[in-house]
Amino acid sequence: MLFNVLIGLHVLVCLVLILVVLLQSSKGGGLAGAFGGGGGQTMFGGQETATFLSRLTTYLAVTFMVLSLLLALMSARRTSGPRSVVREAAEQQRNVIPSGQSLDQILSGSDTTRTGAADTSAARPW
Repeated sequence: MLFNVLIGLHVLVCLVLILVVLLQSSKGGGLAGAFGGGGGQTMFGGQETATFLSRLTTYLAVTFMVLSLLLALMSARRTSGPRSVVREAAEQQRNVIPSGQSLDQILSGSDTTRTGAADTSAARPW
């Protein structure tokens, strides 16, 4: 449960960080200039806006890095090794396929004990 909460927080921090970085004005005006020619600076004040957005960017970037490392460590401890979907399916279906018969024999329904060989003339379902 903690892992899922941290992933949600990580996504939220990522989105806010993207928004804050895009709102900062650069030499070309940035995205803030597209929304009214620097209207964000007049709302918060001239120099204070840059300081506020710069500090917010720093805090969000540090939070992003810490969450990334924490999630990587938690993810490494959750899994013991590489997961194989094929191996898991084979282990679940171990008792379904009888040993000593091939898949063609099972699908065609022929019995090798009577004839001595697989019946190749039987219609295959595929």
